[in-house]
Formats: sequence, C-alpha cells, structure tokens
Amino acid sequence: MRRTPTWRRSGAGRSRTATAVAALLTGTLVLAGCAKDGGGGGADNADGQGCELNPPPAAAAPPAPPTQPPAPPEAKQLRVGLAFDIGGRGDASFNDASVAGLERAKAEMGFTDVKELDAGAGEPEDAKQTRLRQLAREGYNPVIAVGYAYADAVKVVAPEFPGTKFAIIDEQIEGVPNVTSLVFAEEQGSFLVGVIAAHRSKNCQVGFVGGVETPLIQKFQAGFEAGAKAAAPDIEVDSKYLTPAGDFSGFQDPNKGAEVATGQLESGADVIYHAAGASGKGVFSAVKQADAKAIGVDSDQYNQPTVAEYKDVIISSMLKRVDLAVYDYISAVARNDLGSLPEKFDLSLDGVGYSTSGGMVDDLVPVVDAYKNAIANGDIKVSDKP
Repeated sequence: MRRTPTWRRSGAGRSRTATAVAALLTGTLVLAGCAKDGGGGGADNADGQGCELNPPPAAAAPPAPPTQPPAPPEAKQLRVGLAFDIGGRGDASFNDASVAGLERAKAEMGFTDVKELDAGAGEPEDAKQTRLRQLAREGYNPVIAVGYAYADAVKVVAPEFPGTKFAIIDEQIEGVPNVTSLVFAEEQGSFLVGVIAAHRSKNCQVGFVGGVETPLIQKFQAGFEAGAKAAAPDIEVDSKYLTPAGDFSGFQDPNKGAEVATGQLESGADVIYHAAGASGKGVFSAVKQADAKAIGVDSDQYNQPTVAEYKDVIISSMLKRVDLAVYDYISAVARNDLGSLPEKFDLSLDGVGYSTSGGMVDDLVPVVDAYKNAIANGDIKVSDKP
C-alpha cells in the first residue's frame, strides 16, 4: 500500500482497519460495542476518561513453545559473522536484539570468534555485498545478515560461497540452499501493544510512527491499528512514516522522528508506538516533552541504556525476538539441524510479545494475555496489511 502523500493522516486506512478487525474478531472474541460493565477491561480506563473498551476474549492458554536441544560440544569451534543494518550496536532496537542473541549463544555454547561489521547510512548496494564477502572469505560460518536491506546482497553472495551458511533476518529468500530466512509475525505482537495503547489513552487517540514505508513496517502498523480497534472500536489511530520505501534514512533520523511525533501529539494523540529503529529516540523525546506515553519496539526499550533518559514514558515495548531467532539459528547450525527452525517466529513460539518492565501495564496483563492466547490459538487472525 502507498499513501499520497506519505505524511497525510490515512482516514481511509482507519476505515479499512475497522472493517478488517470486525471480520477477524469472530469465534471466541465477541465484541461488546460500548460496554461499561466495570470489570474485565469493559470499562473506561482507571481515570474515568478515554475510550469505551470492549471486554477481552475468553481464550485458553496455548501449549508451551518447544525448546531447542542443547548445542553439541563442538559448538565452541564456531566462527560467527554478523553484518549489521544501519544503526548497528546501540540502536536500542533491532540491531541490539540481534546482539543479545549472539551474546547468549557465545555464553552458552562457548565460542569466542565473532566478527561484527557496521553499515553506513546511504551506502551503495555493493557495500552490503562487500561486507558479506569479507566475512565469508575470512572463514566466518555462519554469516548473519541483520535486516531485509541485505536481501539482494545475500542472493548474490551466498551462491558464491556454497560451503558457508547464511541467515537473513526479516526477508524470505527461496531457492538458495545455504540461506535460512528468519522471519516474524510482527503484526501479532503489534496487536498486543495496540490493545495496551487503547487502554492507556485518555484522549482515545493514539499514534504510530514508522521509519520507512515498506511492507515489513506496514505489518507493525496493521497489527497496532487492529489491536487498538479490537479494544476500542471508536479509537482514532494516526499513522505516519518518516521516509518512503527506498529511503532508509527513516531508521536513523531522531530529529524527524521527534518532528512527526510532535505533530501527532499536538493533534491529540497521547500514546505513540514507533517502529522506526534509531529514529525512535526522537519519538521518545517528543513524548517525554509532552508528558504523554510511548511504546517501544523490537527490544525491551525500557531497559535499553541508550534511551534510559526516556524510560519513565515507555510503558511497554513490542518484543520482536530477534535475539531468540539468532540464538536458535546458531544452535541449529551447531547441531547441523536447520530443519528444526520454524517457518515463522510468532506468538505461539514466543517469537513476538510485549514487555512489562517498569510495572506501568501490570494491571493490563490479564487483558493483554487474553488477546495473546486467542491469537496464539488461532481464534483471532491478525492481518499483516493495513
């Protein structure tokens, strides 16, 4: 989907989202319209203001996710290469989540030979190929490409090194036997934080800030809008992007993040969810200045040192378990068992979720977990398109 222009508020998008949610929330999820029954999430928020809220669905907890078998002793000999997306270590988001998985694998499997290479904002496409080739030529195996921006580079480089195992995060690549795709149900985790946003909004208006308008980031938008509408059908969701597809600076421009978030806040939004990489720091800054609330992304951003000054406004984060996927992938490589990896890391596998650090949504855990269980069981289907 493309908006024209990118910066406008999408009223048509809100209409489509409301229609999609009404169709999706069938079976165990019964919408109660403007119910105010004083309990179970069916009333206004604790301040007596905000949205009129639907009760949560009644859903049984899904089976526990399977656990990976331990890596063999020879895992100590692994040499792991990591090619970062722009932002690298310290982005408090996507790249840092991949680092967390790598660090866990190092600690538990005992290998020490790791090489990380950074990406540059606005770099030419062949720079990505050069990084991947460097890691493969130096004997790192596996090589992990962090982000869909590496898709074309992986398709070119992986066939040149058939003995090297490659993984790419966030892109489905078919037909290259030595490439493993690590993909996620971002729309499912974003649905949960949409529920949180609806319950915490006093103005019944929330915002979404996407870094770059691509199909991947639209999955975050779609889930967030659907979750907010499921909890509060009359809520207004203001969704905007920092840059159009192809301009990846939207993931590394905190000033623009602050500018867009400020516009949403001034228009009435009081809870803002971002999927904008390092630009999210600007979103947090604007939210803090407005004394509003923010929801982070990918990592538990309440606990991220690089955004610690904003932790008092970060009420939750959508957890995209890149750390789990990286760890499980390295473990599977060590066991020579890549076939054990899931096709997608979704809610049923704890591949996505939400954080409760800081205790600001503790009272909502039963409500959010009810939606979580319904999605994991397949009772609620979340669209990945706005």
